[in-house]
Amino acid sequence: MENSLMDLGGGVGFFGTLLIGGLAGWIAEKLTKSDQGLLTNIIVGILGSYIGGWLANAIGLRLGEIFQGWFWGNLLVSVVGAVILITAYRMIKGRRA
Repeated sequence: MENSLMDLGGGVGFFGTLLIGGLAGWIAEKLTKSDQGLLTNIIVGILGSYIGGWLANAIGLRLGEIFQGWFWGNLLVSVVGAVILITAYRMIKGRRA
């Protein structure tokens, strides 16, 4: 069964999605030394979860089995994906300038 936007890898629901997205976006913001707002952090974290989830599946990594729960696995995947998203955005933005 395919996950919807409000049902990220583990059925965390709407508020869980916002919580994980916001936290992942904030961590990625700190790791990349960016300056974003709360809404941007949430959006970047949610989009990052899809990027990170796709990459984890592509390499055969099953974080749910490693972490035995939804929170840490989803957070890790979301942070990695959000960092990739921020880095890619900066690279594209730098080429245009």
